[in-house]
This record gives sequence, C-alpha cells and structure tokens, in this order.
Amino acid sequence: MKEIQKNLHLTLSTAAILVVGATYGLYPDTFLPLFFDFSVKTTDLNHVFRAIMGSYFALGIYWGYSVYFQKHWRSATYSVVFFMGGLAAGRLLSIFIDGIPSTAFTVGTILEIVFVIWGCYNLKIYKEN
Repeated sequence: MKEIQKNLHLTLSTAAILVVGATYGLYPDTFLPLFFDFSVKTTDLNHVFRAIMGSYFALGIYWGYSVYFQKHWRSATYSVVFFMGGLAAGRLLSIFIDGIPSTAFTVGTILEIVFVIWGCYNLKIYKEN
C-alpha cells in the first residue's frame, strides 16, 4: 500500500500531462477552439502546439517510467514539482496582471499547485534509501 501512495502522485501527473498534451497537439485546430477563445488556422501555430505536445509526452513518459523504475522516482518527482510549479507561477502572474481566467484555466492552476505541494510532501516523507 505504501508503494501505491508513493507512486500515485507520479501516476496522476503522468495521466494529466498526457491528456493535456494530446489535447494540445493531436488535432489543435479541432480541440483547442472547444476549450479556448481562439482558433488554430496556420501551419506554424499547429507546429507550436505539436511541439508542446511532444514535450508534454516526453515528460509524461519519463514520469510513468519512474513509477516502475524507482531509481528515477526522486528525479521525476522533482521534475513534476518544477514543471508544475513553473506553470502555476506563470498562471498566477497572469491572474495578477490580466485578471481571473476561464474556469478551465482556474482549475488547471489549482491542480498545478496541488501537484507541487503533493510532490514536495512526497519528497519529504519518502527519503532516499
């Protein structure tokens, strides 16, 4: 049971980043207008969102890999904390400068903060062997 609790953070982080990455990159001209107030109409913009998808997939694969190969667990957890922390910091800055975003972005910000706190907590309670 302890292993499940230890790995749940990385498992959920993996699932979240893979879903978001797929949403951004598989069919950006179809999916993104459903969630956001803009359209993806140029080849260059499609390239941008597919590059984001690639980097999200790379992180997600690493995080998932680290659940099974525990020698990477700490590094992967640190990368979740820094990645989600960077996203949350940027979103919080935008909230202060631009105002409250849509519900989807507000929920995303809250989840990113939760993943950061949870990751820091896990790093503290699951010390290196």
